[in-house]
Amino acid sequence: MDVQLFDTTLRDGTQSEGLSLSVEDKLKIARLLDGFGIHFIEGGYPGSNPKDIEFFRRARQLGLKHAKLTAFGSTRRAGAKAEDDTNMRALIEAETPVVCIFGKSWLLHVVKVLGTTADENLAMIADSVRFLKSAGREVVYDAEHFFDGYRADPAYALSTLRAAADAGADWITLCDTNGGSLPSQISEIVAVVRNTVPTPLGIHTHNDGDLAVANTLAAVEAGCTQVQGTMNGWGERCGNANLISIVPALQLKMGRRCVPDDRLARLTELSRTISEIANIRPRAHAPYVGASAFAHKGGAHVAAIEKVTSSYEHIPPERVGNQRKIVVSELSGRGNVRWRAGELGLDTVGSERAVVAQIKDLEAAGYQFEAAEGSFELLVRRGKPGYAPPFEVLDVVVISERRRGNSMFAEATVKLKVHNEIVHTVAEGTGPVHALDGAFHKALNGFFPLLRDVRLVDYKVRILDPEAATGAKTRVLIEAARGEERWSTIGVSPNIIEASAEALADALELPLARASSSGAQSEAVAAGK
Repeated sequence: MDVQLFDTTLRDGTQSEGLSLSVEDKLKIARLLDGFGIHFIEGGYPGSNPKDIEFFRRARQLGLKHAKLTAFGSTRRAGAKAEDDTNMRALIEAETPVVCIFGKSWLLHVVKVLGTTADENLAMIADSVRFLKSAGREVVYDAEHFFDGYRADPAYALSTLRAAADAGADWITLCDTNGGSLPSQISEIVAVVRNTVPTPLGIHTHNDGDLAVANTLAAVEAGCTQVQGTMNGWGERCGNANLISIVPALQLKMGRRCVPDDRLARLTELSRTISEIANIRPRAHAPYVGASAFAHKGGAHVAAIEKVTSSYEHIPPERVGNQRKIVVSELSGRGNVRWRAGELGLDTVGSERAVVAQIKDLEAAGYQFEAAEGSFELLVRRGKPGYAPPFEVLDVVVISERRRGNSMFAEATVKLKVHNEIVHTVAEGTGPVHALDGAFHKALNGFFPLLRDVRLVDYKVRILDPEAATGAKTRVLIEAARGEERWSTIGVSPNIIEASAEALADALELPLARASSSGAQSEAVAAGK
């Protein structure tokens, strides 16, 4: 049986701390969700704020091809008529084909929060659903706090669902609003509801117990045919059920069709694009779509997937638009080196064992090659017969000083050997690394014109043994770029200047090594070779 996807990123997801979407952001995301194959897009609460009112006004021009735009709100107020309720009217004025309203299932909320009676709450639910149906809307009724309410008073919780069903609700969604239920509890209660209410059921879970995805899948197994959730699991507190994990689990593991297969292959792109729009860094270890979701580090694991990829992968990464990643570290075997080098277009035949040994020794000293793939690439290139370094660092001197009360500045002096020629240059900078970078470029740019386009774009320092206080060993990571190409290099030393100089020198050597191996000698080396 197919499962309908109800996305509430634009409403519930925006309640995530630190997440704010403009109207333009919400429109862009709505288009992406529609293109992916989402069935319902909950756009917001048209009665709550000007931004959502503007969104619904502009969303009429979206021309959605697949999804039904949905407005969200609550049941009518206690003691009022639905047709006189301002928020109910706002839901109609949003002009969406679907309206989702929530009502109370838990007597604690009915009495203590709403301050009304059990009977009036049932009337509020029925009147609101009936009013929306009379206006020609498809109605999704969200039974808020249903599982808590059921555990407290099963008969009353079920009576709230019957009130919505008898009034004509098209869907009834069971909500684990506090996110505290277990999968076994969800399954048991959904099965009871399935035998009590004829209306199609949906499930809406929160992640406070880190079980939102598991609870959603359990609900589907028990009979729910609509799942509500958000992109990347965003939402209030610990978040909502993560549709990015739910969709492939339903489709690839449970045989429940959600979207066309070719759309599923765009899952990783969808997750990362929406993260970019929301200005939230994608989670590297996110299941299915994270950059590390199919990363292999252990030597035994890599040796196995070289033979059979499914030996350490629960699905082929391509099914969700992701890719396999081989990490090189002290845990690596020859397979890691061979695989990663192959991805870089390098041949390690005959040198794999030596490279692995060198990596293990260097990582024991504080290096980390999975974070510095540029340095790994250089290590492999340097191990190839006949490799000749384009330059040699002979001396480095860096001075930082403040003169006559002026701001402190730095001066770096480097002495290099290039083509049997000694080059001695000095450069000033706002800090020691800036000065070093300037001195290296001043010495090398005349010999290697391509380095004029190489720039430092990131610089990170980590203390490796903080118990040594100011004498601690430091790890410096530098990210360099040339056009769209980027690479990271590493240096380690108790002296932060020495570590920085090592990482900088590697950052400049790598593009020269690449150019030389590709035969681009005319670009790599100017006059004077």
